[in-house]
Parts: sequence; C-alpha cells; structure tokens
Amino acid sequence: MLKEACSSGEFVAAQLGHDRERFIELGKQLRATPPSSVVTIARGSSDHAANYAAYLMMARLGHIVASLPMSLVTLNKSPLLVKNALAIAISQSGQSPDVVEPIRYFSEHGATTVALVNDASSPLAQSAQWTMPLHAGPELSVAATKSFITSLVAGARLAGHWQNDPAFLAGIEELPQVLHAATQLDWSNALDVLVPAQRIMVVGRGISFSVALESALKFKETSVIQAEAFSGAEIKHGPMALIDDGYPLLIFATRGPAQAGLIALAEEMRGRGANVLLAAPADVKERNLTLATTATPDLDPIAAIQSFYVMAAHLSVARGLDPDKPRHLSKVTKTN
Repeated sequence: MLKEACSSGEFVAAQLGHDRERFIELGKQLRATPPSSVVTIARGSSDHAANYAAYLMMARLGHIVASLPMSLVTLNKSPLLVKNALAIAISQSGQSPDVVEPIRYFSEHGATTVALVNDASSPLAQSAQWTMPLHAGPELSVAATKSFITSLVAGARLAGHWQNDPAFLAGIEELPQVLHAATQLDWSNALDVLVPAQRIMVVGRGISFSVALESALKFKETSVIQAEAFSGAEIKHGPMALIDDGYPLLIFATRGPAQAGLIALAEEMRGRGANVLLAAPADVKERNLTLATTATPDLDPIAAIQSFYVMAAHLSVARGLDPDKPRHLSKVTKTN
C-alpha cells in the first residue's frame, strides 16, 4: 500500500501523457451538445472519486450531477429515460456487474457514456462510448491508493476540458510534482491520536468532502477503526451527541469557501474536549497536519489524500495490522 501510494505522482504523469486529444474532443462534444442530465456510476473508493468529479462539474459548469443507485438498473429493471444524458462510470477493475450493466443500459438508450477505468480491456471499458484509461498500472494492494488518485485526476481532466479552462488544465499538469511533495510531509504526530483509537469522525465540506469519505473508508479497511465521514455542516445535526472528551476528529480544511468554517469547527470541537487533528495548508496556524497546495483550491483534495495515504499505511502497521491484507476483503468486488 505504501509503495503504491507513494508512486501516485509517477502514474499521474503517465496518465497526463495520454489521451489528451480524446479529452479535448469529448469536451468539445459536451459543450456543443450539453447533456440533459449527468449521473455517476461507481462503488467504494471510485464513488468517492465520483463525488469529487461531480462537485467540480456542479461548481465549475453548473450541471447538477447525481449518483445513480445502480440497483434501479440491475435489480429493479426500471425504465429510466436516459436519452441525451451523460453517464460517467469510475472503476479500477471495470469488472463489477453493477457498474458495467448501467453503462450498457445508458449506451443502448441514447446517452453519452464515459468510463474512467484502469483496466482498458475490461467489460466496463468495452461498454462505454468514451473510455479514458487511468494508466495507474497494476494495483496489487487491496486498498486502492494510486488508482483513486488517478481517478481524481481523470475526473478533473474531464471537467477541465468540458469547461475549456486553460488555467485549470495547466494546474493539473503540475500535479505529479505536488504529489511527490505531499508524500514527504510529516504526519507522524497523528499516530499518537490514532493508534489507540477505536472510532473517529472524518470531516470535510464542499470540494474536500470526497477526501473525508475516502479517508473514513481507509481507516476501516486498513486499521479496523470505526470511521464515519461527515460534512462540516452536518456535525451539529446529530453527530455532535457522540463527541465527548478525547473523541478523535480528523478535519480536512483545504482552501476554498468552506475552509474558514472548518477551522472554526475544529476550535469549537476542541473546546468540547475532542481530540482534533486539523489538516490544513501551512498558512493556517491552528493546523496539526500540513497539507500541500496546488495551482488552484479545486485540485487541493488530490494532494490532501496523498499525504493521508502515507500516514494511513504507517498507522496500520503501528496498530499491529498488515495494510496489504485487510481482513475479509479482496481486490475485485463483484456485486449486482
């Protein structure tokens, strides 16, 4: 897990060296014929990457994006009206029937279908009209790391080329160097809080919420910590009742409109006795963990999860576990 996580910048560079013209062509098509609706199709870490891509498309392009409940197609056989829609599937393996079948349905019923997938020979890749390989190479770790980061980058490229924003696209080109720098940040002080932890809340908001979702999943997968992800706006709507002295919270305060509120939340939770780990850029004096920054706040979550993965791999070992062998889990999960 640690080796693959630290190699993410290398594979992002590989991805950026491929498929540029196809992204440009797809962006032109989407601008010329805007979709009537947009849905994402994904599970697990890939769904968290879809959450990030959806936020970018809503924030930067104004299109409302929904996450498709795949059972509508696979189990209910619902007669969805998908003509002129855009369906974006994200997957490392491209093997799971509940991701492949909806893309086939959308393709056959008049939608534009896109697959951001690591295995370019997979059923998912063969079922989509536009297949954009992640170029993450074989991923041996059960816990996805580099495939998640390359999924984030592919989603950002899709949004950037759709918007046709040269500055944003130029920022994406700088990500390999930023990711390398993010692997070097020292998050070891988080281990003092997390090694004895049995439960944790992971908090983000807006563009950073996808990182909170992914981090909570990795806490469960690799360190057997009961972790839940919440938006910073939701903490006071019920989850607050769980917080008592010493309760651990990891808060991702990446740059952007939500940052100030998340920093204030961290201070309030400290006042209630919580053991807060505030991850924020170097200019935030209240931080416990330092986040690398990118060319634009919209890309900062990609650097944030890179630093988290390095810490998570060390945390698993410190808790006496093997991050490469999470119990009860396998690399490819096939559900209907």
